[in-house]
Amino acid sequence: MNEPIFGRLLTAMVTPFASDGALDLNGASDLAQFLVREGSEGLVVAGSTGEGSSLSDDEKMELFSCVAQAVSVPVLAGSTFADTARSVALTSRVADTGVAGVLATTPAYARPSQAGLAAHLGAVAESTALPVMLYDVPARTGRRLDPATTLEVRRLHPNVVALKDASGDVAGAAHLKAAAGDDFALYSGDDANVLAFMAVGAVGLVSVAAHWAGPQLRALIEAVHANEWARAREINEQLYESYRFESSELYPNPMPAKAALREVGQRVGECRLPHGHSDAPLARAAAEVVAALRGVRG
Repeated sequence: MNEPIFGRLLTAMVTPFASDGALDLNGASDLAQFLVREGSEGLVVAGSTGEGSSLSDDEKMELFSCVAQAVSVPVLAGSTFADTARSVALTSRVADTGVAGVLATTPAYARPSQAGLAAHLGAVAESTALPVMLYDVPARTGRRLDPATTLEVRRLHPNVVALKDASGDVAGAAHLKAAAGDDFALYSGDDANVLAFMAVGAVGLVSVAAHWAGPQLRALIEAVHANEWARAREINEQLYESYRFESSELYPNPMPAKAALREVGQRVGECRLPHGHSDAPLARAAAEVVAALRGVRG
């Protein structure tokens, strides 16, 4: 396929907060620029890693504008909610912020039928002229986006150009990619599954670990596209501890990402509730993961 319009490595960017919990736009600008320097070719703002459910609509709009102005790579706006009407209302406004596209997530908690998912995502796509990346993350939403539903939404809405697939269903992803063709960009939505998804046609990854492992993930993706699979597997093994670190029952995403960013000197603050604050064991784990990757880089 042609070069994907959003790039091959995107970071699902955390949202920096000040010590009082307020949105830190200066921190967001600095972080966005850091991520691009580290290899990100695109950024997703106010998604689940960006604590989008804890941001007001006004905060999201400020954040979209801030990050879009800070970098030259494509920025995708996480502008959707479980509420279709609210999703449409906000998505219809985001083009004014300078973002390059929209991340449309399947609605959480509601668990609609496949027909309901198609109608919800179709309404979002119709509300904007921007290209749209669908996001299937059943662990967070409680509902799998069936490949047939994705294909139907794509057929009816030409601006739906990509899917971030965090389902873990490699066979389903392979079927979708074969049916959708080269003009539809499939992305792994899980760092740990990037090799498997790229083996069935994914162009790359929307990543959490790229916050602290951007050069390694960029090298892995480039190795696959160069058909250097042995090299890609070697890099993937170097990233194994990062995959394990990035989310757990004790420290769910994005808590580890923020801890790792603090370890590399980025000002991101703590998470907002309902996520908890960091603690010493998490900080130690972040230091170990970052140090190990620095050792690999030399």
